[in-house]
Amino acid sequence: MKSIMYHYVRDANPQFPFFRYLSIENFRKQLDYFDAEFGFAKFDDFIGVINGSEDFSVIENKVVLTFDDGFTDHYDYVYPELLKRGLFGIFYIPTGVYSQNKPLDVHRIQYLMGKVAAKTLLEFIYPHILPHMLNDKEVEIFSVNTYRLQNNDKWTQEFKKVFNYYIKYEFRTSLLDLLVDEFSSDKEIFHNLYMSVKQLNEMQSNNMLIGSHSVNHKVFSKLSDSEQRSEIFDSFSYLVRELGEPKIRTFCYPYGGFHTFNDTTEELLDEVGCSFSFNVEQRNVSLFDFTNRRQALPRFDCNQFKHGHSSIGSFRPQYPNS
Repeated sequence: MKSIMYHYVRDANPQFPFFRYLSIENFRKQLDYFDAEFGFAKFDDFIGVINGSEDFSVIENKVVLTFDDGFTDHYDYVYPELLKRGLFGIFYIPTGVYSQNKPLDVHRIQYLMGKVAAKTLLEFIYPHILPHMLNDKEVEIFSVNTYRLQNNDKWTQEFKKVFNYYIKYEFRTSLLDLLVDEFSSDKEIFHNLYMSVKQLNEMQSNNMLIGSHSVNHKVFSKLSDSEQRSEIFDSFSYLVRELGEPKIRTFCYPYGGFHTFNDTTEELLDEVGCSFSFNVEQRNVSLFDFTNRRQALPRFDCNQFKHGHSSIGSFRPQYPNS
């Protein structure tokens, strides 16, 4: 099985000259490509395999589509396209967006980077980042292991590493507050980025699976055991309270990669009754994975396939495989 990961899928918007996204045009082309080359797993077959009533072979060579972060892009562009084609998707939601009624720090970072050049953001914030705010161990670990599959300029790469990995969590929000106050507002970001709970309910009623992406989208390997428990259990509790008990419980790791979670994370997911979780690892899901390690199933980024390269702002690059 090929599980494919998506984030932003949208049309160009001149108000965000640096925003990276998959154009809806290329999303449609990629779906056509997947259909011709592999075909898509059917909803009932997929649920049957997860619940043990169907053999893995019925989805073994098929594509499963996944969408992270609960963006309004998914309701406005992705959901209608899936309905039109008779396909289902799995949508992973960071529930803190709704319980706190505020954009998550990770999305504040992405929004600012889409609106303002990363070099400008770094030049503004560097004087405010003091040595005690950085975790030297995290700098050592994550400077090499992150964003290796992304084609970012050096300023974008540096800004993402600084705010997603290097800065200690207790200082990140206050530093982002300075940037948001200078270049945008939380109200603007929240309004422009997220689906509503009502939209999630509608999607679930039409065979779209809604899964957990934690509460606050933090790197789990940086959290204590009790913090990990809260992030997992509270997120599922919120989804059940707002959407009802799903057909299956599923989770995907914020950021992804084996460096972002640990054995405790997988044990907690088993404990909460999660049927399977997606990591980020560029290979097919095998029967062995399903049988032996369901809480770390591999998942491709969409940019690993034809038509999956990102566009920037209003510019749609023409790649040989596009």
